[in-house]
Amino acid sequence: MAESKTLPAVAAHGAARLPSVEVDSYNVELKDDEGFLGDRASKSAFTDIIDNWRKALRKTGGDPFGDIPTADLSKKQLDELLTKGDPEAAGLVHGAIEEFAQELALVIRRFLKQKAWAGTERIVVGGGFRAHRVGELAIGRAGVILKADKIKVDLVPIRNDPDEAGLLGAAHLAPAWMFKAHDAIIGVDIGGTNMRAGIVDLNLKKNKDLSKASVWKYELWRHADEDDVKREDAVKNLAGMLDRLIAKAQREKIKLAPFIGIGCPGMIEPDGSIDRGAQNLPGNWTSSRFNLPKAIHEAIPKIGDDETAIVLHNDAVVQGLSETPFMQDVDHWAVLTIGTGLGNARFTNRNGE
Repeated sequence: MAESKTLPAVAAHGAARLPSVEVDSYNVELKDDEGFLGDRASKSAFTDIIDNWRKALRKTGGDPFGDIPTADLSKKQLDELLTKGDPEAAGLVHGAIEEFAQELALVIRRFLKQKAWAGTERIVVGGGFRAHRVGELAIGRAGVILKADKIKVDLVPIRNDPDEAGLLGAAHLAPAWMFKAHDAIIGVDIGGTNMRAGIVDLNLKKNKDLSKASVWKYELWRHADEDDVKREDAVKNLAGMLDRLIAKAQREKIKLAPFIGIGCPGMIEPDGSIDRGAQNLPGNWTSSRFNLPKAIHEAIPKIGDDETAIVLHNDAVVQGLSETPFMQDVDHWAVLTIGTGLGNARFTNRNGE
């Protein structure tokens, strides 16, 4: 406990009350007879759907993708098939989009029945799946299905590139006064496949609500592509990314705030430990002997002349926060992130409280 008191506190880790919103719920794990409902609306679920369609076609004589494993089909390839590819292959992708959209609509119906989600007016969909046309079409189709069933909720793709939204949202974890004398902050987005760290240019002179914030530089590490990655290796790699970004900012004379906002899978405790939900990360991140904010503070004790303040929250929460400036026309809204798993969070705007 004595060690934790040495860390500067600008906001609680995993806080329900943030500067602009109340976090009504996050990391909800819904189940049915087949297991976790979120598994039916993830990137791997979409891959499985395409595989099932391909198996059915093989039984009748032909697979339009030949011998290419479904996992090796890139987002770009699937997108191109929809506009100028072989008609049968395009039809297969359209069929997969429709089936996935039905599953996504089913999952959303279940979320909307949760007490914490009552009155949700808009759901923003982010994550890696949204980052290509196939994902956008699946989101759009799910929205049509819900409206046809007279479910009054808008379903929209996240405004910013999902690769950047998880970094941009970090600026909403701390009060705006922290940043008045600075140009930028550091955001970190830790996921089940990738780990990103970036310099977020706040652009407060253009707009104080952070709607003009942008990612100046970022680094990416695909830890899922490497074998036997240990938790200590991941923290060391992240610290190296942060060191390099800080050095770049200093060379360009960018005034970095002494703040690092981190989004990470799981339920985040007030002391910065992770209770559950981080099973897709390398190593054991929920160990009682591990605390990510402390580990990062040890690696980056200062930014410039000031001690580093670190705030950790759930990755879906942080990605959703990037939409805060654009959600002022509704009171209650939510985010779903479709990636390795299905991240979720529901917000209520504080409206200047």
